[in-house]
Amino acid sequence: MTDLLADARSLGPSLAERSEVIEAARDLPDDVVADLRDADLFRLFVPASLGGPEADVLTGIDTIAEVSRHDGGAGWSVMIAGTSSLMAGFLEHEHAQTIYGSPDSCTGGFAAPMGTARIVDGGLSVSGTWAWGSGTRHCTWIGGGTRLVDDAGQPIRRDDGLYAPFTFFHLDDVEFLDTWHVTGLSGSGSGDYTVTDAFVPEGRWVQIMTAEPTLDGPLWRFPFYGMLACGIAAVAIGLLDGAVSRFGELASTKKPMGSGRTLAERASGQAAVSNAEATARSTRAFLHDVLGNAWETASGGNPLTVEHRRSLRLAACDASQRCADALILLGREAGGEAVYLREPLQRAVRDGQVAATHAMVAPRIHELTGRLALGLDTDVTLL
Repeated sequence: MTDLLADARSLGPSLAERSEVIEAARDLPDDVVADLRDADLFRLFVPASLGGPEADVLTGIDTIAEVSRHDGGAGWSVMIAGTSSLMAGFLEHEHAQTIYGSPDSCTGGFAAPMGTARIVDGGLSVSGTWAWGSGTRHCTWIGGGTRLVDDAGQPIRRDDGLYAPFTFFHLDDVEFLDTWHVTGLSGSGSGDYTVTDAFVPEGRWVQIMTAEPTLDGPLWRFPFYGMLACGIAAVAIGLLDGAVSRFGELASTKKPMGSGRTLAERASGQAAVSNAEATARSTRAFLHDVLGNAWETASGGNPLTVEHRRSLRLAACDASQRCADALILLGREAGGEAVYLREPLQRAVRDGQVAATHAMVAPRIHELTGRLALGLDTDVTLL
């Protein structure tokens, strides 16, 4: 497991050197994809039975943070591919082998039910358009959340309870739309994608809200949405780690206009870097704490409680929002140097703001976790 983190750390500097190219491309260039794929960083949670790393949750999260430290777009793409690879433990074996059995496998997509699925002989016929398709252009299989509907377009539920499957599409069925023109995480290539009457054979889907694992092991006792949120938090922490390091480099030489002292010699620069470091370290510690507690429970063969799942979301939301705020303050303290597009610090600032907008870690998550803390009746379907 430690090889994943070591490989991410080794690859990091070359990702940083290519960050401007990654951002300009608005997607990961082929050489970056090849490097991440060779290091198995798109398959963090693919089970060992399918030739995957089957990383424990802490190793997976720390690996995402390490890639993000050097480039946000690459880190985000690793996060999406890694968290979506959890679905390998919930698919029927035949489909899990087809989708994740190749050492080059990489999956992604958007889980919200934006598409429609009609029952046809042998499976489903799916149509829809999904936004936020991070990394889909380099995926080997692409998924999309759907609603099961009848011929009149009205929602229905199958006798076996199927009503909102996340369906996996063959690449030939997917059309990519050039919509990803954004302020941050540009290199993640999170554009829209669409399918029309794509045939999905029986069982090539996971109904995330109700799915029971097909494999036994602690990884598949973790909720998909909770792990997605923790992955986003890891990106935010990694971005702040990288920004702290970069600020230190700038501070040693930069003198604010009219000042004879460098940023490093000024009290405001010292306070800014110290506060940012404390934010990165404390949010990581909180995330590690809740993940570690949940892993201990899952490793004992027990399901995670609502409190475990609540804590995962609380730590993830806290990290994403606090790191985004800390990045803004660090960029502001860096002054005029940080406004240039050539400066890595400003890229981390912009990437952090976009990461913090994700629905899984948005500020309103505190309403969900707060309701549960106060013992109020709460819908935990997406927890």
